[in-house]
Amino acid sequence: MFKKLGVVALSGALVFSGLSLSSVDAAKPDHAGKGKGNNGKVENVIYMIPDGFSADYATNYRVYKGEDAVWDEYLKGMYTTNSANSAITDSAAAGTAMATGVKTNNGVIGLDPEGNELETILEAAEKAGKSSGLVATSTITHATPASFAAHVDNRNNETEIAKQLVASDVDVILGGGKNNFLPISLGGKQAELNLVEQAEEKGFNFIETRDQLKNIEDLDVEKGDKLLGLFAGDALAPELHRAETEEPSLAEMTETAINVLEEDKDGFFLVVEGSQIDWAGHDNDSAWAMSDVAAFEGAVEKAMEFAKKDGKTIVVVAGDHDTGGMTTGAYGSMELNANVLRNVTATGDYMATQLNSNRSNVKEVVEAHTGLELSEEEVQRIQKAQNASMEINTVVSEHARIGWTSTNHTGADIPLYVYGPQSQKFVGFHDNTDLPRIIKEVMKLK
Repeated sequence: MFKKLGVVALSGALVFSGLSLSSVDAAKPDHAGKGKGNNGKVENVIYMIPDGFSADYATNYRVYKGEDAVWDEYLKGMYTTNSANSAITDSAAAGTAMATGVKTNNGVIGLDPEGNELETILEAAEKAGKSSGLVATSTITHATPASFAAHVDNRNNETEIAKQLVASDVDVILGGGKNNFLPISLGGKQAELNLVEQAEEKGFNFIETRDQLKNIEDLDVEKGDKLLGLFAGDALAPELHRAETEEPSLAEMTETAINVLEEDKDGFFLVVEGSQIDWAGHDNDSAWAMSDVAAFEGAVEKAMEFAKKDGKTIVVVAGDHDTGGMTTGAYGSMELNANVLRNVTATGDYMATQLNSNRSNVKEVVEAHTGLELSEEEVQRIQKAQNASMEINTVVSEHARIGWTSTNHTGADIPLYVYGPQSQKFVGFHDNTDLPRIIKEVMKLK
């Protein structure tokens, strides 16, 4: 049976303005909906993880959008992210901490540093009779979603993670990574077994396209049914290119997951990852980053709409770490200009593939996909660059007044946004391991 959850996790970043967290929280009206805030019952949790997102992403996104993000007024605090063996975490260790409340080593999923299996907050919710779901724009076997339902010592073993997901009690699985579920003879990369067939035997309805997702009633999906949606062999396309595919948006996957899971009268626990914010950060691609934050916000809006109507759901928005060391303002300018990124229609990587052999068409390609007017110096930089994609991204970021300090993760603290009953319990400065502990408390899980 599917169940209803009452917690939604939102992660983002706001700029603090001198008030203490407690005074900010106290000064704001109670927006917990029917749950009436501080003491309301929590049946459902929507744990939303914008991978790689930090306070500077939040500020630049506000400029990009031209107004506050849906999560801004629900800022509750911030938290640290180090792993057990490094000051800077990877997504596996961060996801494990956010799922289990225990630090582990980078690269490890669902195990402590000694290799002992850890129970996740999603698994604890399932033991309490609740339904569960995982949604991501990466492969669904990628580090963050895997951390809530799998236990492996190497995050790269995505075939084993796929096996564990099929064998688990997760009810809704939506994302990319179909190759990890199919045998090599059917085009898969690694899988030895046809895990899609095993999933169907276990009661999953299997879908592969956006149209199928939008019309699941045509598949006779009933209350209590399971749903497996694998919409690409590998990860889904970046948001900038999603419309060119048959792949659904993160908002569409989130809405469908909620619609299926809410049929469970005991509640549900849903994890939603905006996976590719992180990948854009690794590429220092500010337009890709902002467009995927926008896609993530669309998913948060779907979660919030449900939470406000339901009154027993909490939405937690919390990134797992910062990626790229994005800055708000750069290159000596006192202006913020991220709004120019709204005109960008392609990733830097895609634009680089459109350059001819001698890169004589740099100006035409980049201007066509960005709406920016390049100087001759900028054109020459891209023509001479060892990595044309990265140089395109640098030029675009310069126009947007966005700087980058790394192509890896950083140790920056991460903002925490929470909406719904008992959201005040999240107020304060935390470690990432505190989040599942607080969720456990508000859900009254054993």
